[in-house]
Amino acid sequence: MRSQAVIGAVLLLCALVHLLPASGVVGGVQLVALYGPAAAEPGLALLLRHRALGFGLLALFCVAAAWHLPWRLPALLLALGSVGGFLLLAGAPGALSAALARVFWVDVALLPLLLAALWLQLRAP
Repeated sequence: MRSQAVIGAVLLLCALVHLLPASGVVGGVQLVALYGPAAAEPGLALLLRHRALGFGLLALFCVAAAWHLPWRLPALLLALGSVGGFLLLAGAPGALSAALARVFWVDVALLPLLLAALWLQLRAP
């Protein structure tokens, strides 16, 4: 039962991490605060708002999965895909802007927690 609490806590932490950039879905000031002045360009702003919407949906799924046990495995796999995918696409953190480097290091910290939660989930009866 203790492992279930750990999995739930990791899912809630993952939801929190993905909810922070979800505020960008409203655009404008929030996008500039998150990503810098370049985010004000209309085309890029649209892509970032779409990204924020996806993160918000992932966060809501992780919150729901924290309490609905059958959704835990898919939520963990999606979260791992999001975090791991960003890390793979980002490459070396030195090549990133300051804002993206922060995202990189948060995802680096979140990755082993998600992997541990996945391992616990796969071992659960």
